Amino acid sequence: MTELNPELEGLTVAVLGGTGPQGRGLVRRWAAAGISTVIGSRDADRAAGVAAELAGATGGDVRGLDNADAAAAGDVVVVAVPYDGHADLLRSLVGVLAGKVVVDCVNPLGFDKQGGYALPVPDGSAAQEAAALLPDSVVVAAFHHVSAVILSDPEIDSVDTDVMVLGEGEHRDATDLVRALAEAIPGVRGVYAGRLRNAHQVEALTANLIAINRRYKAHAGLRVTDV
Repeated sequence: MTELNPELEGLTVAVLGGTGPQGRGLVRRWAAAGISTVIGSRDADRAAGVAAELAGATGGDVRGLDNADAAAAGDVVVVAVPYDGHADLLRSLVGVLAGKVVVDCVNPLGFDKQGGYALPVPDGSAAQEAAALLPDSVVVAAFHHVSAVILSDPEIDSVDTDVMVLGEGEHRDATDLVRALAEAIPGVRGVYAGRLRNAHQVEALTANLIAINRRYKAHAGLRVTDV
C-alpha cells in the first residue's frame, strides 16, 4: 500500500451504485489504498454482501448500506448509477447531500446496433444536472473514463490512465480533493479539466472509448500530455 495523501486521512467515501461494475472497482481501489469506503445500493443486503467481499479481498474498511444511509455516512459521495436513475436518486437525497462534495461520474449514453452514443441532457450534462438538483452540494465531475474491468482486476497493480476532474473555480479545494482521490489509485493522475459547463464532452467521449475498446479488444483510458 502506498502512503496515503494527508488530505485523505480520516475521509470516508461513499459510492452510490457501488454494487455496479464501476462503483465496485472504485471501492476496491480506494479500500486497498486505506480509505474508508461505503457501498450504497437500493438493496442494503446486496451492498453488505459486496462490501464483505471487497473487505476480504483488500483488507480495507468497507461497509454496505442502502443509498440514503451511505450518502449520510460519506464525507465525499460518488454517484455511479445508470443515467436513467440519476435524477430520481439525487432528488431523493437533496437534504442528505447538502454540504457535501458530490462526485458525478455518470455517462449519459444510449446503445443501438451501431454501438454507444451520447444522449442529449437538458441541463447540458449529467454533472450539470446534478448541480441543478443539489444546490447546497459541491458537485465535481470525474472518473468517467476509468475502465471498470481494470479497476476490478486484482492482478493489475497500476491503472494506466488520467482522470479529468471538472468543477467550478470557486470550489478549487473540492476539485483538488477529488484529484487526490484519483491519485490514491496507483498509476492514476487527476487533471483539472475546466468548469462543469465543459462536462458534456467529457461524458460523451466515453462513447468513443467504447468504440475503441470494441475495435481493439482493449480497456482504453486517457493520458493528457505536456502537463
